[in-house]
Amino acid sequence: MLREIRPAVTILLALTVLTGVAYPLLVTGIAQAVFPHQANGSLIERDGRVIGSALLGQNFSTPRYFHGRPSATTDTDPNDATKTIPAPYNAANSSGSNLAPTARALVDRVQMDVTALRREAPGAPVPADLVTTSASGLDPDISPAAALLQVGRVAAARGLPQARVRALVQRSVAQRTLGVLGEPRVNVLALNLALDALQ
Repeated sequence: MLREIRPAVTILLALTVLTGVAYPLLVTGIAQAVFPHQANGSLIERDGRVIGSALLGQNFSTPRYFHGRPSATTDTDPNDATKTIPAPYNAANSSGSNLAPTARALVDRVQMDVTALRREAPGAPVPADLVTTSASGLDPDISPAAALLQVGRVAAARGLPQARVRALVQRSVAQRTLGVLGEPRVNVLALNLALDALQ
């Protein structure tokens, strides 16, 4: 019986070492050597302190900063563990809202956001990414149009000329990857850090 089991146990141990230890160590070593910034989470530092990741959105809500896409992520209600509460950009609970396009709660929230943005920039079209959530709820980027729509508010809140803030936005636009993949985009955290550096 042991003679029949020994090959199976040997193969199990060999594959465990190969796929569970050697391969992950090899891939991690290559990633650390070739792409260390990305392999470590694309972390952004300021004054020697990690303040975020270029891959995860953050909840900027004051008028002095550019705002990202709405986030539908939630967290457990501290007062009632059977319920959830909104927790924008909660990386521990990445998700969309799962509301249907006709859901009253979604329609009301989008209409409220559109109204607020139209007050902020009268006459300007409201980009969809400023009123709709992404599937993950953690999208770190907005469209150039969404960033440009917010220039007036940010410039007024900081006492800066709109032309200067607009130029900063235009310098912050990342083009399509390899010229064809994705859309032009602006990383909100990087833009807000550049905005702080202006002053």
